Amino acid sequence: MHGRLMAFALGAGLLAGLSPARAQTTDKMNVVFILADDLGWSDTTLFGTTRFYETPNIARLARRGMLFRRAYAANPLCSPTRASILTGLDPARLGFTTPGGHLPEERLEAALVARADASRKALTPRSVTRLSTNLVTLAEVLRQAGYVTGHFGKWHLGPEPYSPLQHGFDVDVPHWWGPGPAGSYVAPWKFPAKLHFTGQPGEHLEDRMAEEAIRFLRRHRDRPFFLNYWAFSVHAPFDAKPSLIEHYRAKADPADEQRCPVYGAMVHSLDEAVGRLLDTLDELDLSRRTIVVFFSDNGGNTYDRIDGLPPTSNRPLRGGKATLYEGGTRVPCAVVWPGRIRPGSVTDAPLSSVDFFPTLLDMLGLPAPAGVAFDGVSQTPALLGRGTPRDTVFSFFPHYTPATGNRPGVWVIRDDWKLIRFFCDGPHQEDRFELYHLSEDIGETRNLAAEEPERVRSLNRLIDDYLRRTGALIPRPNPAYNPSLADWSTSKDTELHRNRDSLRIRSTGRDPWLATDLKPPVQGPFEVELRLRSTARGAGQCFWSENGRPFSRQFSVTFEPRHDGQWHDYRITLPAGRATRLRLDPATAPGEIHLQQLLLRDAKGKVLREWNFTK
Repeated sequence: MHGRLMAFALGAGLLAGLSPARAQTTDKMNVVFILADDLGWSDTTLFGTTRFYETPNIARLARRGMLFRRAYAANPLCSPTRASILTGLDPARLGFTTPGGHLPEERLEAALVARADASRKALTPRSVTRLSTNLVTLAEVLRQAGYVTGHFGKWHLGPEPYSPLQHGFDVDVPHWWGPGPAGSYVAPWKFPAKLHFTGQPGEHLEDRMAEEAIRFLRRHRDRPFFLNYWAFSVHAPFDAKPSLIEHYRAKADPADEQRCPVYGAMVHSLDEAVGRLLDTLDELDLSRRTIVVFFSDNGGNTYDRIDGLPPTSNRPLRGGKATLYEGGTRVPCAVVWPGRIRPGSVTDAPLSSVDFFPTLLDMLGLPAPAGVAFDGVSQTPALLGRGTPRDTVFSFFPHYTPATGNRPGVWVIRDDWKLIRFFCDGPHQEDRFELYHLSEDIGETRNLAAEEPERVRSLNRLIDDYLRRTGALIPRPNPAYNPSLADWSTSKDTELHRNRDSLRIRSTGRDPWLATDLKPPVQGPFEVELRLRSTARGAGQCFWSENGRPFSRQFSVTFEPRHDGQWHDYRITLPAGRATRLRLDPATAPGEIHLQQLLLRDAKGKVLREWNFTK
């Protein structure tokens, strides 16, 4: 069966090989599911939170149906949320909690790591990397009900034999398993030659994907269809049409946190693709019998840099992609259900990405698959204005993400109260709690955990029940944890250990680094003094962060370590302003590095900070 389906997969040219649909009269509603990648809650005009981005077509879609103001991805990263949409199951239950669908390792069961760096308080899970074919997906159920099913765009849930073709889709274009576009958005692209998916020079990938999806709509206009349009946009790599970049450069306000011209152009191309799909549904007289869902897989990316600027800001929300704060999981969402939803309606009913599978089955009048107990609930009461089907939402993200400073944790929201439990993050590796009242503090600026102990206990009981119900793999205290390293975070290529007379930094890859917060901030310029011994290779680099922003090359200075196994002293002048974090990248290759001392001096030679690892 898989071999037969493979013939349908590869590229635009092979789409013509599909047998023409036999014209038939049907009362079944079609389904178009549009999933943006990394599009933040404030990256559209839906909520009045942007003056920079232009999204008239996404707004047009929302006006045709219902806008959800409190919609949540089940995880702040993409693959887990995608798995939750297709299965109706929580990422905690699936063990799919990080975006590893492109990794070479095929892992179908999550497991706690056996050991962790001494700077980390918790042993965390290793996520599964494939969506198991033993799971029942939305596409499989709809195909069994007579729908032709097509997946277009990003997948990121595993290559063959875990591709869309093994999960219920008749068509998969471009049949790509990577985390984003291959090479760039603007052709020439770098998809593997075996996919036969190439573009004309200058062709934009989202334009091409919209064209492929439109071809599918035209071909199957006379039978029920499920079009899964999972856009590549607006995930990295960060590039766009030059004309659009110049358009957004001209309107950028230096005082606005949302001012990155490249990202503005990327959002624009996504919106144009949405508009082309809506126009085609209208042209083919399909809009009146097509359910349309618009959603994003997680919050906006605030940690990368494009020409020195963060891609976006999720303001007024705190944090972004890969964090447990609202900016990581609250996302734009709209649902169109012709003849049933009042156009232009808005709801504050909480929604989770696990809800889409049962909701769509309910909307289509189809039974749930036998033997499947969804973690999601049907949102049809909210869509019809008849109530709120869920009062509680959860998100489980048990991982360190050095780029954002996230600690492994889980959150629950009920009645506008949000409790975050950070696993093993207290002074003695006990769980640590943050409590926020979102209706009064949407930016999560005031932690009320100490003032509301009974509320913390009550909400924490809900978390306990959720973790038990889903069989979540819960982080455990790291027995190798060393409190003297607690203020340091590291990359996945770095292991830290305290020796008797030094800090041993073991590099296992090409990007070893260690970073720490500067509390209180340090006013630069200042000088960094290091005493290092190394058997690794490559240049060194010292970064600083100003006002809490992510590290970037713009705020860094390189130096040349001697990797001869001997002790050497280094002095690096950093032309910093108000520095809030410091990061040391001592090499660019595997090896062993020892650090005895690191200190900061101001321009007058005064010691501002000192870390002595000989004691």
